[in-house]
Amino acid sequence: MNRVMLVEDHASFRQTLAFVLDAEPDFEVAAQAGSLSEARVIASGGDFQVDLAVVDLNLPDGEGTELIRDLRAANPSFSALVLTASMDRDDFARTVEAGAAGVLHKSADLDEILDAVRRLAAGEILLSTTEVIDMLRLAARTRERENEARRAIEKLTPRELDVLKALSEGLSNKEIAARLHISTETERSHMTNILFKLGAHSRLQALLFCARYGIVEIS
Repeated sequence: MNRVMLVEDHASFRQTLAFVLDAEPDFEVAAQAGSLSEARVIASGGDFQVDLAVVDLNLPDGEGTELIRDLRAANPSFSALVLTASMDRDDFARTVEAGAAGVLHKSADLDEILDAVRRLAAGEILLSTTEVIDMLRLAARTRERENEARRAIEKLTPRELDVLKALSEGLSNKEIAARLHISTETERSHMTNILFKLGAHSRLQALLFCARYGIVEIS
């Protein structure tokens, strides 16, 4: 009997999938969770043990990849199928790097999901060696880009961050200067330095760059 864990925040979908899997003679849905924290609490139980899991990539309180890493560390033979609404190859790459054995888009029907779970339980490989290598390379490149971005952001001074925060609120250069009690020339100097440090070509590009990494929130 293959014990399965379902981690999905949409309860109706999760319960439907649980019903379908429980109807299979070789599967038992041993645990269900609607969030990363709930899944971790269940997994921390002393008698917890599952053979595979179907995990949503984007959970309300984090990414399913975090749970996959935890479960694989506790049980190297554990397999995970990730469901995602994203079409971004970077997202796919992160799931493979975390140890997922397969990735399906959430538009997949129940038969496709069930087939993938059956194949995992039978020890089949859902991704070819070439696909895995490509995904790992992509994940490495993405991680390096993010590291470079973080290093660029760390070069910003507190005053430059103030300028970006004011910009994120939709203020003009004159309004930013007034807010920070500086001249418009000084504001432009700060902005020039920001663009140079971030490798951005415009105020909007710099703003979107910082919003992506949580430095500012666009109003």
